[in-house]
Amino acid sequence: MTLKNGLSEELNKQGNEHFGRGHYTEAYTCYAKALECDRLTGDRRALAATLGNLGNICAVSGRREAAQNYYQEVLELQKIFGDEKGIGTTLANLGNLRADAGEWQRAKAYYLEALDLMTKTHDEGAKAVLFSDLGLIAREQGEFNEAISYYEKSMLLMRRLGNDGGVADAWRMMARTFLMQHKFDDAIACGQTSQSIAERACDELRIGGARYVLAECYEAMGRLREAAQLFERVVEMDRKYQLPKLEENSKRLQVLHERLSNDASQKVVGSQENG
Repeated sequence: MTLKNGLSEELNKQGNEHFGRGHYTEAYTCYAKALECDRLTGDRRALAATLGNLGNICAVSGRREAAQNYYQEVLELQKIFGDEKGIGTTLANLGNLRADAGEWQRAKAYYLEALDLMTKTHDEGAKAVLFSDLGLIAREQGEFNEAISYYEKSMLLMRRLGNDGGVADAWRMMARTFLMQHKFDDAIACGQTSQSIAERACDELRIGGARYVLAECYEAMGRLREAAQLFERVVEMDRKYQLPKLEENSKRLQVLHERLSNDASQKVVGSQENG
């Protein structure tokens, strides 16, 4: 029995390493083998950890129904243990699944239930992330003031926890919220703040995220040259890290260059006609 428990722990560790590298198939294989061990030993705490990992891997792989089933089983075990902190995390995960499906009200219900438990257990790190999740729900439902309020709460908690990445994320999310309202000055100010924080931390991926939002702002304002310059740097980052939006952003950059070229041609024609 001890051997089996040790094997499960090792398999979960290997799975987490694969997960961190984005090797989801290999991670799933490790977690599935660990699950077999946990079912054999009857170690329910180990089982809950493994099921949680399986839920996470299915969630990022787009297998929402499987993830939902794994998380539900985790939740039942955590209720048996009286693990309120764990229950809060699992409820947030269930909310994430519903948010990914665009089921905003169901997601919000899970998040608010999770928030009550996180507040009760003083899980400040998880609560900071959850405020950002609630901000997304509000933003997608057009409740922009409420969204900004949640992002500000997230930012304050992240700052208190010394999480510079989380602070940069909150500023970026506020930038996008202002952009959706065509409040371009506010959006640019927030985006530049996010970029500055990420630059100080030498966090390339978050720098790229801030540049992306700023580029969208400049494009929406008709400042196409500035937008193109930022998108060029975004595409460089996409290519460097082989990010999923490489193809999409490359096409977007190409369209911007074509628009700039057309504008330049029209100006030449116009000046010739006037001459």
